[in-house]
Amino acid sequence: MLLILTLAGAVLVAVVTAFALLYWRQESLLFAPEKLAADYTIDQPDVVEERIAVDGATLYALHLRLPDPKGVVFYLHGNAGNLANWFVNLDFYRRANFDLFMIDYRGYGKSTGRITSEAQLRADVAAAWAHIAPRFRGRRSVFIGRSLGTALVAGLAAQVQPDLTILVSPYWSMTEIAAIHYPLVPSVLLRYPLETFRDIARIEGPVLLLHGDRDTLIPLAQSKRLQQAGRAVQLVVVAGAAHNDLQDFPAYLDAIAASLALLR
Repeated sequence: MLLILTLAGAVLVAVVTAFALLYWRQESLLFAPEKLAADYTIDQPDVVEERIAVDGATLYALHLRLPDPKGVVFYLHGNAGNLANWFVNLDFYRRANFDLFMIDYRGYGKSTGRITSEAQLRADVAAAWAHIAPRFRGRRSVFIGRSLGTALVAGLAAQVQPDLTILVSPYWSMTEIAAIHYPLVPSVLLRYPLETFRDIARIEGPVLLLHGDRDTLIPLAQSKRLQQAGRAVQLVVVAGAAHNDLQDFPAYLDAIAASLALLR
């Protein structure tokens, strides 16, 4: 009996310790930043580097600046990597005549600091938009978020009300995604609930959802539910696409191009 109690106590301590580590160090599980060398530069015409001072860090940004753009696409990228592999399709935005502005989150690329809370993430995103928005008064504003960035874009869009919001591979909430992939972990431990569904309901303008029907990381069902939760929401299902290859399918850029063309 004593042995059983001792073993049970050891298991309990191990579980509590594991949950404590998960609670306090979950950033290492949720985020996958990749650094860029300090001397990294992008050799593309019309692209400039910018830096945005936020509380305790500096965010690195790239800006495709066109001579007389219709507006700006403010793009929040997905989880892994950095601007070196996210700041792409520049000729597409040139043809659409939209500037493209994209930041690296804290700890990603050449951005300094590290992510420590959802509130911090949202404040950084708001600061980045405040940095660029004054240059586009009287022009069109388009917010695009992909994967991780979708909840952040939805939250900002609910406050700013851009002309168009595009969510690529969005999730209902990070709590639900965690439950899908880590069903034994209590949801109360998650410090990044990132509840897209709450904010999409408050976006007044058009919303476009893009989702691959073979996505196993964020199932298509998440977008279908979000479509019902919003007001003017269109869902484009990209047949054959998974989570990381969505951009390889022509339907992806075709749908974005069609939405941008509607902005007069």
